[in-house]
Amino acid sequence: MDTIDLLVIGGGVNGAGIARDAAGRGLRVVLVEQGDLAGATSSASSKLIHGGLRYLELHEFRLVREALTERTVLLRIAPHIAWPMRFVLPALGAGRPAWMLRLGLFLYDHIGGRGGLPSTRRLDLAHAPEGAPLQDRFRVAFEYSDAWVDDARLVVLNAMDAAARGADIRTRTRCTGLRAADGVWEATLEGGDTLRARAVVNAAGPWVADVMHHRAGKPGQNAGPKARLVKGSHLVVPRLYQGNQAYILQNDDKRVVFVLPYELDFSLIGTTDVPFAGDPAAVAIDASEVDYLCRAVSRAFRRAVVPGDVVHTFSGVRPLQDDGEASARAVTRDYKLHLEVSPAPMLSVFGGKITTYRRLAEHAMAMLIPLLSPPRPQPHRRAALNLGPWTASVPLPGGDMADFAGFLDAAAARRPWLPRPMLERMAHAYGTRLDHVLGDAADLGGLGEDFGAGLHAAELGYLMRHEWARTAEDVLWRRSKLGLRLDAGQRARVQHWMEAHHG
Repeated sequence: MDTIDLLVIGGGVNGAGIARDAAGRGLRVVLVEQGDLAGATSSASSKLIHGGLRYLELHEFRLVREALTERTVLLRIAPHIAWPMRFVLPALGAGRPAWMLRLGLFLYDHIGGRGGLPSTRRLDLAHAPEGAPLQDRFRVAFEYSDAWVDDARLVVLNAMDAAARGADIRTRTRCTGLRAADGVWEATLEGGDTLRARAVVNAAGPWVADVMHHRAGKPGQNAGPKARLVKGSHLVVPRLYQGNQAYILQNDDKRVVFVLPYELDFSLIGTTDVPFAGDPAAVAIDASEVDYLCRAVSRAFRRAVVPGDVVHTFSGVRPLQDDGEASARAVTRDYKLHLEVSPAPMLSVFGGKITTYRRLAEHAMAMLIPLLSPPRPQPHRRAALNLGPWTASVPLPGGDMADFAGFLDAAAARRPWLPRPMLERMAHAYGTRLDHVLGDAADLGGLGEDFGAGLHAAELGYLMRHEWARTAEDVLWRRSKLGLRLDAGQRARVQHWMEAHHG
């Protein structure tokens, strides 16, 4: 049986990021994911690249600094799926006076560098257009910079780049058991396949403890860190206001709630922090969370939001390391890497933010490379291995462009027959790989069957061939958000087409 260098368990953003980093250093990597890429927590985020303004209040300065630095990196290497966004923070709120907000935002502007983004400014809401959606009691706000990212596509693009560099990406492949023999892991995969790996990365997200203590044959729960699962839920409602700005609302429980422009015609509202003890595969929003988010928005906006307005919800489970804090809000969002070298190397990942996934991967490799160097010789391995950090300067697939606006204009000139909304959606999703998706089509008819909302057979085929999409859900809620626009009959047609063309 051949022996690989690294088995990564988990196809979320951390697993995909580690697989990409490791493959780019010349290591032999296999990533296994029990479902679809980004099928759990990594597609249920608030979709922000941000330092986490509220983490300053918790004195998590290193986390904020690292995240703000990464914000600049991600905007550079993935300009098609990530872009700047301005956030409006009304100064009237529970427990945080205006001077405290201004001081926090001054630190936020400087602690990690703005990377060319505009600095904080004060808004007179009686006259600024950003004040129009808000109730009259809000007189002053601060506007600052952060950024947005398509979280699920970020995962897929990392996996694509890992595969291009030699990694073997296996979705819908569960690791059912791990056994150490002579310092090497023997992994049993769903379906009976086995492989040997010199080290394992346990990036299983909410299932991290299951991999550590059960699949690895160590049922005892007293050794090593423990996971603390926290649920975060979001609402999607018809668009609440015009403009590209987001809002960050202070709640009376010291938490904040974001209201974000979403998919042109919608607003995204989130998130909650609720202790979770169930099956992460069955996580869903509950009525109290819906009410909590609706109340938070209705206290601030002129237009009240009620449960009947909700057109879609999603929930995810954050696998935080239990640090003994009493409240879910206070548990650190910083990532923790736990390395065990006996009976064979296993690195387990706790916590983390989508913003810092790339630095997490670099730290993981810094811990693992000494255990894997020199790599075992393999017939196909490149002669010269790159064992240093490299991912900060190499664009993700589709991100090799000078600027997105220029790329979009050039694409429109080449394909004038593409409806503008369809072009913009696809340009954001695929970047410079857009021509790979469209092929030699000279008009919409050349893209094959039309499923609605600009989704055609050519795009489905591309997603199945190159992005591991297998079901309509993979396409409509992760590779895109077109599930918001297609009715049940259209969604069924997508599923039928994919089943007919699978394999």
